[in-house]
Amino acid sequence: MTTHWLRDRLASFGDRPALVEGVDAVSYAALARSVDEWDRHLSAEGLGAGSVVAIHGDYGPSTVAALLALLVGGRVAVPLTAAVGDRLPSFLDTARAQAVLHFDGDVLERIERRPDVHEPHPLLARIRAEGAPGLVLFSSGSTGRAKASLLNFEHLVEKFREQRRGFVALTFLLLDHIGGINTLMYLLSNGGTVVPLRDRNPRAVCAAIERHGVELLPTTPTFLNMLLISEAHRAFDIGSLELVTYGTEPMPESTLTHLHAALPSVRLKQTYGLSELGILRTRSRDSGSLWVRVGGDGYETKVVDGTLRIKARAAMLGYLNAPSPFDDEGWFDTGDRVQVDGDYLRILGRETDIINVGGEKVYAAEVESVLLEMDGVRDASVAGRANAVTGQVVTARLSLDEPEDRRALRRRIRRFCRGRLEPFKVPVQVEVVQGELHNARFKKTRRSEA
Repeated sequence: MTTHWLRDRLASFGDRPALVEGVDAVSYAALARSVDEWDRHLSAEGLGAGSVVAIHGDYGPSTVAALLALLVGGRVAVPLTAAVGDRLPSFLDTARAQAVLHFDGDVLERIERRPDVHEPHPLLARIRAEGAPGLVLFSSGSTGRAKASLLNFEHLVEKFREQRRGFVALTFLLLDHIGGINTLMYLLSNGGTVVPLRDRNPRAVCAAIERHGVELLPTTPTFLNMLLISEAHRAFDIGSLELVTYGTEPMPESTLTHLHAALPSVRLKQTYGLSELGILRTRSRDSGSLWVRVGGDGYETKVVDGTLRIKARAAMLGYLNAPSPFDDEGWFDTGDRVQVDGDYLRILGRETDIINVGGEKVYAAEVESVLLEMDGVRDASVAGRANAVTGQVVTARLSLDEPEDRRALRRRIRRFCRGRLEPFKVPVQVEVVQGELHNARFKKTRRSEA
């Protein structure tokens, strides 16, 4: 049996519930035994320390135990969910995966062995030489090719050695997302209870909160806007909920204001992290504020020309399919534009989402926040479109409660935005869409045209 502090921590929690599966709960003692069984099984399959193994599935007792076995056994884990779609083969090639554990629900469907047809990647060779477990995470690829970050898994979990409170929490953020991994490791290292989600619509989420007495919901601003629109929080008893954390994209001020009013007894906390760096510790100024302190042990931050830069002890070794983004001193340019007020930051949005209208900067999230205040607007996505005179103009895609004449809608938008937005920020083109304005990770999708 491989020894590791996290595996021993799991065993120490004994009969405490670790994961919920259907109407039953899997204890920490059972989870620790399952980790041991997976460790032995992988070794018997010739997948020992240093092997690159992908997990294709979602949260569940078996998938979580397999992931932990990869960690404690010094392997390189590549978690992948159904959200990757037809990109799965290319992701496996990029990660140099030697095997894939395919899960159907929480049942291992098969182990796919993959031929070694690639030259060894120097970063994978490095982490093997260090004898450390690895973690490969792919970006969403919303602004281009998905980048594969290779992280030292040990560095990511090291911060959880110090025990804190264990929550009952939903696994809203996906297993192949840095936020999902961080939440999972926080819960398990602190004796919390993991409540997997198979359906992430507002009613299903609120039903799970009621059924399992969920205390923590880590999610996205886009989902929280959907929650408010659906009013599912009124249809279920979610009184157990104590803390909602949100991140992955800027929070519209209007959404936060309405959420704070709708859930006055729930603490709202902004989170911040990237696949390249891990999740930083944060402290919101208060539940209704978009100002947040970021950092914590192992992280340094600075703002250069309005953009946040971070140096992290837990930073990735590098990309498996792109040049290193770190400067000579180890600083990473996040691309996030921020305002500064003492120790607090307000995150305005990614540089790639800035719309340049005649030299004036427009942040998509600011315009979206105003549009979401309009009657009949369910969701809004703002981007730039090329213009021969101003360089770019602001465009908006809207999801509406009811059909509306397009000309009347444009006039209504102009009237509503007057006094709320400067004229150059008001959308000049409006498209009404029937589908969703978010991806499988419940993150806003935007389509800028240069």
